[in-house]
Amino acid sequence: MNIAQGSEIAPWQAWLIAIRPKTLPAAVSPVLVGTAQAVSDGLFAPLPAVAALVGALLVQIGANLANDYFDYVKGADVPERKGPQRVAQSGLIALSRLRLGIAVTFALTALVGVYLIFVGGWPILLVGLASLLSSLAYTGGPFPIGYHGLGDLFVFLFFGVAAVCGSYYVQALSISPMLVAASIPVGSLTVAILVINNLRDIETDRQTGKRTLAVMIGPEATRLEYVLLLVSAYAVSLLFWLTGWSSAWALLPWLSLPLAVRLVHTIYQSAEGPSLNRTLAGTANLDLVFCILFATGLVL
Repeated sequence: MNIAQGSEIAPWQAWLIAIRPKTLPAAVSPVLVGTAQAVSDGLFAPLPAVAALVGALLVQIGANLANDYFDYVKGADVPERKGPQRVAQSGLIALSRLRLGIAVTFALTALVGVYLIFVGGWPILLVGLASLLSSLAYTGGPFPIGYHGLGDLFVFLFFGVAAVCGSYYVQALSISPMLVAASIPVGSLTVAILVINNLRDIETDRQTGKRTLAVMIGPEATRLEYVLLLVSAYAVSLLFWLTGWSSAWALLPWLSLPLAVRLVHTIYQSAEGPSLNRTLAGTANLDLVFCILFATGLVL
């Protein structure tokens, strides 16, 4: 959905493009699941829950801005790229202003983090620092994570396990094996968003030396990875019911299965940029819908 050349873009519109609102469900979903488990356990704390949500959104926005900046600086964003418009590559936001935006976003994240550290102590400090550093190191620094096939793993760990467990911990001050299991569908679906992004960009990433996991394993294996990620999410939901961790309400996410099937069908029918851009947005929607249903099931 590139914006037509020569059209007038207001500054706020440029920043909205840079923030990438369609990716923000990846920040909301883990907080929903972690908070739902806290509600289920009778340990819900509204202020820490809201702070966890704000912090997660700020980390996601900061990561998006940093990705836009560093991909352009490192030469990974080229005109042939099939994805949505990038503000650095298109000149919509000057690099100096983009750097300032990154700094302000992470400064706000740190302010929220101070409160969460006051609530949750040193574990939150460690997780928060690791999250901020990984957001910058994803495409920045001397060893960018996303350029060496490690992006999928780090997204699973930080936007799945750490985000779900952290959201619960700041309310309950404890975690459990069941909570870690609950983070698996969240992490899997968030990685699935990244997988579609990398599948779309395989050719341009290969040309520019950006060695994502998709570049390393090829398009067919990347499609299989996407399918397995979706399967794992629904399998864990089923496991919650079969093991007695939750009642049959844990199966609520299966109501979203038709959407998942359509998305799988799309990636095997087309490899075109516009089609995969829609699939990326659809996967983000699936992530949010699945996690809303999963969280509802945990509460019920």
